[in-house]
This record gives sequence, C-alpha cells and structure tokens, in this order.
Amino acid sequence: MSDPYPATSSDHSERKSTSSKSLFHRLFSRQHIELDSLEDVKALIAAAQEHQLLDPDTLSMLNGVLEVSELTAGDVMVPRSRIDMLDIATPIPAMLSAVQETTHSRFPVYEDDKENIIGILMAKDLLRWIREPELDVRSLLRPAIFIPESKPLTVLLRDFRNKRSHLALIIDEHGGISGLVTMEDVLEEIVGNIEDEFDADTPTIFPESASSWRIEATTEIEDFNEALHADLPTDDYDTVGGWLADELDRIPRRGDRHSHGDLLFEVLRADARRALWLRVSRQAAPPVAPENKEAR
Repeated sequence: MSDPYPATSSDHSERKSTSSKSLFHRLFSRQHIELDSLEDVKALIAAAQEHQLLDPDTLSMLNGVLEVSELTAGDVMVPRSRIDMLDIATPIPAMLSAVQETTHSRFPVYEDDKENIIGILMAKDLLRWIREPELDVRSLLRPAIFIPESKPLTVLLRDFRNKRSHLALIIDEHGGISGLVTMEDVLEEIVGNIEDEFDADTPTIFPESASSWRIEATTEIEDFNEALHADLPTDDYDTVGGWLADELDRIPRRGDRHSHGDLLFEVLRADARRALWLRVSRQAAPPVAPENKEAR
C-alpha cells in the first residue's frame, strides 16, 4: 500500500537542511570554532576530517578552494618561454600544422614581435580555411585579455566566467608578457590535474646545469630514474612528489630538502596538498681519505 502521506520536496529540503545544520552543530560544539578568519575555516575542515565527516575527494576540493583564495595569476601561470604563439604572417597550412603538433585549442597571435599580441586564435575557427581558401586570419582573432601577475585567482575565475573567456595573458611590472593562464590552470588548483585524450606528453624535467635539474613533482619515477640515472624505488610510488612526501612523512613544504644517495631534492614550490616543483642537484662525492700505511 502506498504511503498516504508522502514526503514533499519541502520535507526533503528541511531534512537536508537539518542534517547539514546538525553536522556543523556537532563540529562547533566539539571544537568550539568561531569563523573569524580563513584559518578558522581551515580548522573547521580539519575537524570535519578528524571526525570522518568528509570523504577524501571532498576534503581535497575544499582545501583546493581555500588554496585558490590565497593564490594569484603569477603563481599558476605558464611562463613566457613555454607559451606556443603564432605569427600572423605564418601561412595558414603552417598554422594548422602547429595546431596539430601542440593540441592547444587557443593561441596568442603576434605581429612582428612576440610582445605585440594582436589577439587570440581559436583552433576550431582556423578550420574555416578549408571552405574559404582566401580567408584572412585577422578576421578570426578574438580580443586578448591582459592581467597583472598579482590578480587573485578568485577574481580571475569570475572574470573568465563573466567574459566567457578561457585564457588571459599576464604582464609584468614593465608591461611585458611574462606568462599565460587558462581557466583549466585555475580549476586544476581546486580539483587536481585535469587530463584529456588530447593532452600531449610535455617535458617535466628541465636541466639547469650539468648537475642540476628543475622538475615537476608529478614526474613519473621511471622517467626520472632514466633521465638522471637514479635509483628511486618504483614499487610503492608513481611520482617523485609522492616518493618525497613519504620520505618526509608529511606534505612537502617550500624550502624542504632531502638527500637520497648523491642527489639533493629541494622543494621550490608547494601548495596545501602536494609539492609542485623541485630542484634536484647531484652532489659531488666526498674525497676518499688516503689509506693509512704503517711505517716500515
């Protein structure tokens, strides 16, 4: 027999609201937390984790949101040296080849000099050339957005949404191009790395000298060992950052150092959840002390 008094949507909403209030009431009553600052919010989340009221994915996202609130565009930008740009004077077939090689969906376009960005080209718009061989690329360009390195990510994310844009160029204090940031870069700070079938394998190990490298903490250990002729264990870890966190027995922090054999690992950049960039240096072997020989 069906329920003669079925619950209404308002009843469900009231129960959900009561449950939510009950959750926070339990936290506040046990921890006596007053939300007067960002640190208090972090303490509340830590209390929720302690009482197993949040699953790991939710916890990671909440921490990511808080992390974003303290970051600027300069913290997550792709540096100028790694930006793929297109010259407006490049023939369209060559542009199409560049699109295929990089798999990007948007490209800054410059004229004469890479400091002179004249617009943003969407890769999909370039396909019109197949139907219109006389197409002028300039007609496809969209306005470029320029922002300072100091722009908070929370404000940038709102601007991306309001302007329906996914890319901004970052300028330094002298007005020059210092980097590029996309909506995906911002979202990855919240939810972690976002990969799709079009993501190309990009380098994660960058030599600084004959004995020093700058590496992304997400570098696969097997790739690291092969490139540096190292011997990091591969049984329990996938990435160098994961191995380092286990070695330190905590989340790595900027400035942390750790030695393994003749390699010195230094954390260059980290957030609340993981190491991001490391410097790895090969230390010179200590001199071998001469063998003492008894006088004959």
